[in-house]
This record gives sequence, structure tokens and C-alpha cells, in this order.
Amino acid sequence: MKNPRDFLKDSIRLTIDFSQTDQSKGFTPPPIEKPAPPEAVRIDLPRSEDWRDIPPVTLVQAIANRKSWRVKTRGPLSLPELSFLLWATQGIRKAEGAYHALRVVPSAGCRHSFETYIAAFRVEGLEKAIYRYLPLSHQLTEVAAYDNLEARVAEMALGQGFAGRSAATFIWTTIPSRMEWRYGMAAHKVIALDAGHVCQNLYLACEAIGAGTCAIAAYDQDYSDEMLGVDGEEEFTIYMAPVSKL
Repeated sequence: MKNPRDFLKDSIRLTIDFSQTDQSKGFTPPPIEKPAPPEAVRIDLPRSEDWRDIPPVTLVQAIANRKSWRVKTRGPLSLPELSFLLWATQGIRKAEGAYHALRVVPSAGCRHSFETYIAAFRVEGLEKAIYRYLPLSHQLTEVAAYDNLEARVAEMALGQGFAGRSAATFIWTTIPSRMEWRYGMAAHKVIALDAGHVCQNLYLACEAIGAGTCAIAAYDQDYSDEMLGVDGEEEFTIYMAPVSKL
């Protein structure tokens, strides 16, 4: 790409032979959820009927009050609150087999390329560790437990300390092949657009639980991928957002 601004344009779409995409060739799409290891311990998350303590908030209020908060958390998140935020950002309304699902956020071609990781510092009922969200079953599975997790997550965010002072920090990765299956080389701009949809839902959902967040797009790519245990090629970090009680 000669001009980096070209990434923001959709000119590439006119150069692609969509008859040659994996979808057009009849290849099976990548699964919509990265499989958890068979031996992984799964943690059930509270379902919507257990969110009774989350007060209603109007859409007008949520949009009007939305702002970025770079603060130390005033208290822990409850497990129902974390469950609600995970549902609000990647929850599944309807799964249609292993390869297609309708979620509460939009995605180009309904391809949903993201995996959600949670650095849980102060979440009631969870040990301090990094977890991954399993949207199909609405569960968590532990990925890794590190010493000095708060400092490590702040280091992931290039020294932005508030990333480690939250109750929990959301870290999204992308698996590009999910989008490339349909769009080929036109996939990558829309993956970036989709990340914005997901994080905006987090901002609005935080308004319902008395919490705040701040999107982080500046991070140490290699260190972040290492912390999450992803390969940096087929799956890699794309966005972060700490959540703090206000």
C-alpha cells in the first residue's frame, strides 16, 4: 500500500474477484468460536434472569452520558455485571450451527471475527487471571494467571496505568480468516470497523451498571499477543478497554 490513507478507502473491493473467495469456492467457514481445550475448566456466567440488580437506562441517557473514563475503579464488578457486559458486546441472539450466529452487535457479512479476553482484577467470584469468553455457551475459561497482572496489563497498553487499575480490562483479538473467508483482501478494513461497533456497545452498557470505560488502541502488539497466548498471525490483539466502577 503506497499511501496508508488508502486503507480507509474501499477501492480494493473493485480489484477483487469474489468468485475466488473461500466462500465462493465452497470451503467450510472457520468456526464462530475458537474451541476451548477439552481439559479447560468452564465457568458458567449468570444469565439475563440473574441481572435483576442492573437498573434500566434509556438509550438517550446512555448516549448523552457516554464519555471516556481513565480512572481507578471504586469497587469490584459483580459477576452478573461482567456477564451483562460480555453479552452486550459479543452476546449471541441466535446460533445457526457452528459457523453462523446472530449477535447483539453488527458485523460485516455476519462474520464476527473477534474473541474476547478479560483481564479480571477485581471481579466478585473470579480469581485474578486472564479469561476468554465463550459466547456460544455464555461461559468463561481461564487462559493464564500471572503474577503482577495489573502491571503486566498496563505494560500491554504501553504504560497506560489505568489499564491495570480497572475492575476488569476487555481485550479483543481478531481471527481474520473468519472475515477473509467471505471478503478476501477486502476483509481487513471492515474488521477494524467492527471493532468500533463492539466497543461502543461496551460504552453504552457501562452506563447501566455505574461503570466507565475508555477504548485503547495503543498497545504493544507482540507483548499483548504473548500475554494472551495467541500466535500473532492467525489471531492477534486488536483493541482494549478497561472497565471501572465509578
